[in-house]
Parts: sequence; structure tokens; C-alpha cells
Amino acid sequence: MRMLCVLAVLVGANLLNNWLAPGAYVPTCVVATAALLLIARWDGLTRADLGLDTVALYRGLRWASVLVGAVLAVFLLALALPATREAFEDERAAGLTVGQLLGRVLVRVPVGTVLLEETAFRGVLWAMVRRRRGTAWATAVSSSLFGLWHLLPSRGLSRANAAVAVLGTGPAGTALSVAAAVVATAAAGVGLCELRRRSGSLLAPAALHWALNGFGYVLAWSVPRWRGGD
Repeated sequence: MRMLCVLAVLVGANLLNNWLAPGAYVPTCVVATAALLLIARWDGLTRADLGLDTVALYRGLRWASVLVGAVLAVFLLALALPATREAFEDERAAGLTVGQLLGRVLVRVPVGTVLLEETAFRGVLWAMVRRRRGTAWATAVSSSLFGLWHLLPSRGLSRANAAVAVLGTGPAGTALSVAAAVVATAAAGVGLCELRRRSGSLLAPAALHWALNGFGYVLAWSVPRWRGGD
């Protein structure tokens, strides 16, 4: 029953964010996160189970500083290499104003995307399944659902990202890009779950998630302006 409630909250949030009310993205994520935490409490999960107790948060801060620095270093290296620079050519970020970019990086990503997705997939859902079936099942279930979570938002990926456009922009290309996005995010989910397990803190995967999305926006916004100044 409680697992079904978690799934219902996630389905509802996904539909609202990607179809019914995309303009209310951040409020939807905050409300959905609060609902998930209430379900976790109903299920008897503690802050330690969720990786949110004091010890876990301190441990997560240590991991966070290393992870954020590593992501930035890797992204800058990829940006410097012509072979990988195309991955940062994304129309969704390139067309943002400075204010919109700051809103994405400082509000939408941390308070919306990261807050909900990490609480849901590496926090509540992972802890609920882990207590019932063990770590391997928790990671498998959480990561599979994390991949499916990206089915709707990846529909326009082949038209917006130059690197993904090689798959084609027609119906077949769109289907391939969506399938690739689901598989890739499911694989990323496995890595984030393992980071959650090794660090013992939800803050560690949250920091990595923010760094990937936040720095990704900044660099995708910067590439066309950088080239324009060449």
C-alpha cells in the first residue's frame, strides 16, 4: 500500500511537470517531496534510513566537495576537446537569459529536480525496498524507475541536443533518443544508488546530481557565446 502511494506521487508529479502544469515545476517538486517524506514516516523509516541524519549529512558534505570539483574538472576537459564539445550544444540552455540561467542552476535544479529525484529514488524508494528485499533489489527497482521517470522529458532531446541529433529527428530518431535516455538514466541511477550506499548519505548523490545538471546548464549556455566571441 505504501509503495503504491510512492508510485502514485511520482506518476502524478511526472505528469504535472511534463504535461499538465510544467510552469509549476518547482512547487510540484516541493509538494511531492513533502508527500514522499510523509509516506516514509508512515512506513517507519528514520532519518538514518534516508541518509539524512546528522552523521550522514556531515559525511555527505565531505563527499560533496570532492564530487562537485571532479565534475567541474571533467566538464571543462570535455569542453576543451573538439570531439566532446558537441555534447554541450543544447538549444534548451543556449537560449536562456542570464536571469533564466541563474534560476535554473540555483532554484529549478536544486529545489526542483535534485530535491525530488534524490528524495524519491535514492531516499524514500531505495530505503523502502532495501528494508524489504535488500540492497541489490533496492538499487535495481530504484534505478529502473529512475530511467522510466525520464521517458516524458526526453521526448524533445534529439531536436535540442546536437550530439543526440545523430540518431535522427524524425519519429524513429525520437524513439531511439528516448530509449537511449531511459537506459542512460537508469544506468546513472545505479551509480547514484551505489554512491548513496558507500557514502551513507543522501547528500552525496544530491551534490553529484546538482553538479552534473547545474554545470551542464552553465557550459551549454556558454558554448555558443564563447564561439561567437572567437
